[in-house]
Amino acid sequence: MPGIGSTTQARPPGAGQRENEDMNSTRRAELADFLRARRARLSPREAGLPEVGRRRTPGLRRQEVAQLAGLSVDYYIRLEQARGPHPSRQVLSALARALMLTADERDYVFRVAGESPPRLPRPSREISPGIRHLLDSMPGTPAYVVDAAYNVLAWNPLATHFIGNLSGHEDRNMIRWTFLRTAPGVWSDADFVGFTRSTVADLRASYARYPGDPGIDSLVTEMLALAPRFAQMWAEHEVEVRGPMLKHVTHPAVGPLEFECQVLHIAETGQRLIAYCAAPGSATEAAFRELAASAPLRPAGHI
Repeated sequence: MPGIGSTTQARPPGAGQRENEDMNSTRRAELADFLRARRARLSPREAGLPEVGRRRTPGLRRQEVAQLAGLSVDYYIRLEQARGPHPSRQVLSALARALMLTADERDYVFRVAGESPPRLPRPSREISPGIRHLLDSMPGTPAYVVDAAYNVLAWNPLATHFIGNLSGHEDRNMIRWTFLRTAPGVWSDADFVGFTRSTVADLRASYARYPGDPGIDSLVTEMLALAPRFAQMWAEHEVEVRGPMLKHVTHPAVGPLEFECQVLHIAETGQRLIAYCAAPGSATEAAFRELAASAPLRPAGHI
């Protein structure tokens, strides 16, 4: 008990609970302010959404953030009005992705919400045995694996007819090849430009997913300084995770080819397995068989 003359006074019942409620109220207000500010700074184009009509205010609409995060509109509105329930870690992660937050901003959102920030994901250049086996099991399909910065990590024999045998090459970065070593005349090919745009948009998605990654950051800095075409595409802020697309190529040995470029995303490493898939019974499938017959039978190449 307090001694005689002590100024300590008994706390009224429920005081601790009210303090916790006040703290929660403050955190809700801070989170709401932050979400509104970040929503206002992000344009639909940067978020990969179509810009339809004129907007009275800058930034995304609440409905658009909810759509990008996979939340109900009512739930997101309540978060911005500081009257929503405590958001789960899954909700916080979804909001960080939707608003394209940096690593520091994402950590701030988690801490304001009373959660410990998740470990920052990092891309890997380590090829798993399963992916190596998958490459070897596709002798009739050109296939190769790239990391998040588009460095070629592994390939099967048939892929060497399209990307070359990279075993003796130090520089295996596809983006650097494209913008610094491609003949100027290729840029008049609409298919080539479309394929390149999709690659740059995918790189920007990795840039946001792995903030501060030295491999991605150094590549972007280098390309902005040395490649005006890259700088122009990067400035357009197109963000799109790479998906399948039809590709036309004129091969020096077998002539015109048409195939679907399929992309398998390996989430845990940030890698992509890219395969050139010909339609069954097509001339391209026959050309792939011809090229495969001339390719030496050896295991897939890798770094």
